[in-house]
Amino acid sequence: MIGIGDNGAAGLLPQYIEWINECDVLIGGDRHLQFFPSFEKEKKVIKGGLSALTAELQEETRNAVILVSGDPLFYGLGGVLAKKLPLEIYPYTSSVQLAFSKMQDSWQDAYIISLHGRSIKGFAQKIDGRKKIAVLTDQTNTPQTIATYLKRFNMIEYDAFVAENLEGENERCRFLSLDEMEQTSFSSLNVVILKQRKIVDRAAFGIPDDEFLQRKPDKGLITKREIRTLCLHELKIKEDSIVWDIGTCTGSVAIEAAKMAREGAVYAIEKNEGDLENCLENQLIHRTDFVAVLGKAPDRLEEFPDPDAIFIGGNGGNMEQLLQTCVSRVKPNGRVVMNIATIENLAEAMSHFKALNCEVSILQAQLSKSKPILHLTRFEPLNPIYIVTAQKGQEK
Repeated sequence: MIGIGDNGAAGLLPQYIEWINECDVLIGGDRHLQFFPSFEKEKKVIKGGLSALTAELQEETRNAVILVSGDPLFYGLGGVLAKKLPLEIYPYTSSVQLAFSKMQDSWQDAYIISLHGRSIKGFAQKIDGRKKIAVLTDQTNTPQTIATYLKRFNMIEYDAFVAENLEGENERCRFLSLDEMEQTSFSSLNVVILKQRKIVDRAAFGIPDDEFLQRKPDKGLITKREIRTLCLHELKIKEDSIVWDIGTCTGSVAIEAAKMAREGAVYAIEKNEGDLENCLENQLIHRTDFVAVLGKAPDRLEEFPDPDAIFIGGNGGNMEQLLQTCVSRVKPNGRVVMNIATIENLAEAMSHFKALNCEVSILQAQLSKSKPILHLTRFEPLNPIYIVTAQKGQEK
């Protein structure tokens, strides 16, 4: 497998050219094969799924050369095929390396993300606070789309550098503001580099309650910061965790979970339409982008992938069915954390979790916060809450 740039054969070592000329079958994308019009043996265009290509190559007994853009192990075919085939891989310079060289900037400190063939969902929390980002694009996630997205989340501290058709005949590299990038057309072959013009601190763990939009006039229907931090600790969220938030309301738990699981994903459900609207607005305010749907759990949970952790802020009066669904879907050793306000609901939850063979622990949180009274200080109690943590055992 040989990496190749948009300058075609001109960018390859003489040894690579010799291997290509001597092979029995030359495999690659249509654009790659066109760089070798004089090759007279069999040419095979890569198209269709990777499983079909892999199966075909596993049966191939002839001397074959596969052409792949840039570095085959950098978001390329090499990483997939090397696990299944006895490959020798010879990389070319990756598009990101070339883009940074054109920008005349170092890239060892850059965060690299591919939106090629992927959803832009979750992009906000992945890049928030990062000083330098390289983005691989596609025909859906274009530079214009990225600019519009960043402006929507008020991530306007970034300027852009767009490198098009690198090493090709129509190469073009430009520095642009987000406004300019949003209004400009680009070649489909491009790399976007985002660089902070000014440093913006990421929100600290434990966002103050008053920084979330909340339901009016019933302000206060939110998992309070002090309880929220305890619950998030119990969830044991990792950077790549899949997290559910059931009864998300303002989205406070889901938003903080998304910031923790920035390489994973968060899925939230809320039965009240007004609260869901607040959750969606809070996502924009706090630079998080996760799936939030209208519904009463366990309905619609089948739309979500199996989670590593589940937070239940409210059960909607259907506790048994909800807990059965959650425990059946959470991954082995995964955790279900539930906030409960009454001893009756606590007893019911304990009964269900034990019947589901979960290991259960309970934390009773009874906190008070200082409040000024004239020139003195008194303490005002928060509503006491039971934080129930159920851990699913390993599957046998």
